[in-house]
Amino acid sequence: MTAILGIVLALALLIVLAYRGLSVLILAPVLALTATLFSGDTPLLASYTQVFMVALGNFVALYFPLFLLGAVFGKLMDDSGSARAIAHTLVRRLGRDRSILAVVLACALLTYGGVSLFVVAFAIFPIADALFREAGLPKRLIPASIALGAFTFTMTALPGTPAIQNAIPMPYYGTTPFAAPGLGIVSGALMLILGGLWLAHQARRARAAGEGYGDLTPPPPLPERELREHAQGEGFDVRELGEPPAHTAEAPAFALAVLPIVLVIGCNYVLTALVIPTLDTGYLAEAKYGATTVASVRGIWSIIAALVLAILAIVALNRRTLAHPKQSLDAGASASLLPIFNTASMVGFGAVIASLPAFAVIRDAVLGLGGTSPLVSLAVSVNILAGITGSASGGMSIALQTLGDSYVAMASEAGISLELMHRVTSIATGGLDSLPHNGAVITLLAICKLTHRDAYKDIFVVALVVPVLALVALIALGSAFGSF
Repeated sequence: MTAILGIVLALALLIVLAYRGLSVLILAPVLALTATLFSGDTPLLASYTQVFMVALGNFVALYFPLFLLGAVFGKLMDDSGSARAIAHTLVRRLGRDRSILAVVLACALLTYGGVSLFVVAFAIFPIADALFREAGLPKRLIPASIALGAFTFTMTALPGTPAIQNAIPMPYYGTTPFAAPGLGIVSGALMLILGGLWLAHQARRARAAGEGYGDLTPPPPLPERELREHAQGEGFDVRELGEPPAHTAEAPAFALAVLPIVLVIGCNYVLTALVIPTLDTGYLAEAKYGATTVASVRGIWSIIAALVLAILAIVALNRRTLAHPKQSLDAGASASLLPIFNTASMVGFGAVIASLPAFAVIRDAVLGLGGTSPLVSLAVSVNILAGITGSASGGMSIALQTLGDSYVAMASEAGISLELMHRVTSIATGGLDSLPHNGAVITLLAICKLTHRDAYKDIFVVALVVPVLALVALIALGSAFGSF
């Protein structure tokens, strides 16, 4: 009983202290070893060096290229003016009467192409602000519109998205970024439609009440200790961005601006489905290459290659508008470091907790949450952990680190496709992770200069309630028809 209390205490302190601004890089190992002390018979230093650090190192070794390349790609899209060009074109084509849809689709296109959600928020907010003001729409709906496009279906549901939430499950399940594509598209469409209907309903209510744009009093800036934790996103450190750039150079044409995004998705698919499976990869069975199979690495390989090609394309196509490519590359690279080590520290924390004898009791309780359905158990455990940690990737990493093998075994026994397990895992990260303490939510509100009181209700609906409803529909469809 004491050992279980230690695990619960460590998790509770992780939530409270991280929210109060203490670094996860310090908290994760300290609290993991705190839980170890309560266990009594588990060696302390060995738990740190042989369990925590090994799990952290393995995560960094596997996913660092994705964090690095994703951050560099996003920074180049922003500095070249490509993100701005895409947003302006969509707004112009859809018109003022579809302002909300224009903002949602602009965010969705950019994040589906691999641009960090924080880069998107910085790039889109000034455009959305002017558009909503001209259309007489409430400013309080801007954060929810950005969140719907950037935090939901393109992050977790659409097949092929290079988001880290779609990449982390691949080594566990031996899947690709295009796992369960039909179910992903259906789930993503539900999020877009339901979230769009909610925002349209709120806009109509505001117009009927004569609310207008509204000049809300901007909140005071967040204290440095809160920004220290909340400014770190999924593959980007927003503090590296500084103030939004002035963009004095002419933005590229829409076709050139969107080409790198097309390359990310297109090359990802071609490499995953057509090129890598035809390669002679028998050498992967050798110990020096990890004694693995191509199924375990082709998803990571395809995303890495696609992002590299897209980065080269941005630099080549924007030689005139990209004034300081070296600075953009440096800033993007620097911005990727803190997020990956934060997430990796959470993985190390989960590995230590999973190694404790008392964890078996908690594991059995969690695995039993869904009754006889591994899909329900998986969805609940991932969502709860994402909510507790305030991080989609952090919650998923802990769940898979501690329970991944058990879920694979349960899926095999139940005859459930691992592609379906992948898609459920990915979509389950988007839901409770958007509770008020989530770093992305806090930073988005700071960018928009609004408070939780002003705008969180609509974020709650489109980024939490709607994704959970889509997850329920996904599980129902997957249970009835299997993976497709």
